[in-house]
Order: sequence, then C-alpha cells, then structure tokens
Amino acid sequence: MTKSDVTEPSVAQYLNPITRYFAATRPAFLLATLSAYFLGLVGAVYSGVNFRAETAILGVLLALLVHAGVNVLNDYFDALNGTDAQNTERLYPYTGGSRFIQNGVLTTQQTANFAYLLLFIATLGGLYLSWLVGKGLLAIGLIGVLIGWAYSAPPLRLNSRGLGELCVTVGFIGITIGADFVQRRSFSMQPLIIGMPYALLVTNLLYINQFPDCKADALAGKHHLVVRLPLAQAVLIYPLLLALAFFWLVFFVYVKALPVLALLCALPLLFSVLASWLLHQFALKPAQLLSAIKLTLAAMLSHALLLALVMLWEMQ
Repeated sequence: MTKSDVTEPSVAQYLNPITRYFAATRPAFLLATLSAYFLGLVGAVYSGVNFRAETAILGVLLALLVHAGVNVLNDYFDALNGTDAQNTERLYPYTGGSRFIQNGVLTTQQTANFAYLLLFIATLGGLYLSWLVGKGLLAIGLIGVLIGWAYSAPPLRLNSRGLGELCVTVGFIGITIGADFVQRRSFSMQPLIIGMPYALLVTNLLYINQFPDCKADALAGKHHLVVRLPLAQAVLIYPLLLALAFFWLVFFVYVKALPVLALLCALPLLFSVLASWLLHQFALKPAQLLSAIKLTLAAMLSHALLLALVMLWEMQ
C-alpha cells in the first residue's frame, strides 16, 4: 500500500483522449523546466540582451515538449524493465512513474508512440528555431534530447549506471543555457552562473525520489546511486548537492557576478536542510519521506522564483 496526495489514474478518469495524453506527460512536473527556462530568459535580459518575445515563446514550448517526451519515455522503459509494476513503496505522484501503463490507461505501445511523437515534434521545432537564432542552439537541443533518451533507454540506461544525477544537472542547466541563447544568440557564462544552483536543487529532487523506489529499482536492475551506495553514504549525497548549490551562489555574489540581493535566494535552501534531516531519519521508511520530497520541491521552485525576482528588481 502506498501513501499519496493524489488518487492514481484510472481509465474512468481519462475517457477523453486529449486529457488522457496530456495527463500522461505529468504536466505538474513540467514546472521544473518552465522555471529553468524563465531563469535563463530573465538572466539574459538582466545582462543587457534585448528581449525577443517570439523566439522566447517558441523556445519554452520546445523545452516543455522535450521534457514531456522524456517523462513519457521514462514511463515506457520503466514498464519494460518492470520497476514501476513491482513498486509497492511509491509515493504517487512524486515517485513510481505516472501509473498510466500499470493502471491500464495507456498501453505500453501507445506510451512509446506518444513519447517518440513528442520528441519528433520538438526536434522539428528545434531545427526551425536553430535556423532563426544560430547553430549553437541545435547543439544544446541535441544534447538535451540525447540525455533524456539515454537516461532510461537501453543500451545506455545512464540512470541505471549511477549517472542519473549528472544527467539531470546537465539537462536542467542546458535548459537555462538554451533560454539564454535564444535571446543572446551566442554562448555566455551568464546562464551557467545563474542556473547551476537551481539545476543542483532539481537533481536533489530526483535523488530523494529514488529512496522510495529503491527496492523496486534494485530488483529491476536500475543500479543508481541510492541502490549502489551503503545507506550511510547514500544519505550524504543530498546535503552535498545542497552545499554545492549554496556555495556556488555565495561565490558568484562575492565576485560580483550576481547582485548582493541574490543572497536572499539562499533562504529557500533551508527547506532542503530540513528535508536532508528527514532523509537521514527516515531513509529506510519511504512512507515518511513525503514531507522531505515536498520540501525539496519547494526549495527548488522558490529559489528560482526569488532569483528571477531579484534580477527583475535590479533592472528597475
């Protein structure tokens, strides 16, 4: 039996095919991509780049399409390896996948077709946007799609090899870099400086989500860091990523690459400090980690919002 905030999906809930397929993308979690993109967009304008609305809108739509496709693709491959079917300790909707395949809302083949359709559309749109703003965006997009596919797809299955955290960090900093490139039309250190703490906080969300899924993942051969490491070491990765995010922010304020007010954006990290303590206490009790997951989510989103507001304020 699982502890959950939300009722798992059923066929009766999604008789309309439009809402069914939309919900299969796990739209609430696309807010993570929206926040990363917004940071890159605001950061570019903050550094003096003229705002281009048309390319900004097209860019964010493509980023959301890629994230949606990756979400659906991950469900497909987790259905193939059996991890979601045998996950009895999931904390839906945060862990254990969308449950669309397991609950009969979509078939495995429908899920695969939908995932690849989303990525195909995003690729076509990305080619067009790259033609408008420069070939550099094509490289960013291809790396993003490749990482999203290789995260769960054989033969690479990067998350199963202990590289999932690196994939998420690179993927989300890539979104911020891409948003900046769409405006600036060249590469800059600015989105890396602005986006890295947020990318690390998103990585912590992936990381803590793996604790409730750990037993099922181990049985399915998904040997990510939580499966590979002894528990005493596994719980230390979370505060390590948190510390990296904090010191990155403080360092770039110190060297004046970020305004002093950006230090306020460290305040949401206190949510993660509490989450880290809860993880240390309840790592072996998945049902007790729901609050820690919510705190991690609150930390990353409120950090991104505060940093964007600080940069907007500094432009006044």
